[in-house]
Amino acid sequence: MPRYKTISDERVLDDLFALILRTGPDGLTFSLSAKACGLSPATLVQRYGNRLQLVEAVLLRAWDRLQADTEIADSEEALTPEGAVNLLMRLMPPQDTESNLSDGLLLLREDIRNPNLRSRGSKWGHTLAHALGRRLSRHQHQAERLGWQMAAVWQGAHTWWAFTRHDESEKAIRRMLEEWLTLAQIDS
Repeated sequence: MPRYKTISDERVLDDLFALILRTGPDGLTFSLSAKACGLSPATLVQRYGNRLQLVEAVLLRAWDRLQADTEIADSEEALTPEGAVNLLMRLMPPQDTESNLSDGLLLLREDIRNPNLRSRGSKWGHTLAHALGRRLSRHQHQAERLGWQMAAVWQGAHTWWAFTRHDESEKAIRRMLEEWLTLAQIDS
């Protein structure tokens, strides 16, 4: 007789994402994971195999959630440069800025080292660049180029805000994006 999951994989992985943000990938153990999600270590081993596979599953789920958030924002924000700024601001709310920068860097390192996670991150990057680019230009080549540039400015704005802490994160990052739009001569 098959056993039914009382706690879905999605819920387990979402619970473990909060944990991995605190511990980093190297600190994620089956013992800590079991306490965080309510399943036994043995059940987690049955579901995910080993610790590295568990880390990968947690981070792939996080990429899937970011992909979904990006697609929703893309469908809801105006097809204007201001819409591109608003789309980006939705993806990293100000209340998450600190944890995304400090704790998220450990996850980014893992995403870059693991080929499956790197591929997933690349897929999201293309989605994001396309969503931004279609708000910045009607010409496909220029839209693609501008979309990647704006994504890079956004990430850089987050990083430099973390060092300087000038102004509130939301204001500082929005201002940097709007200044880039002006320098790139993109009309809002």
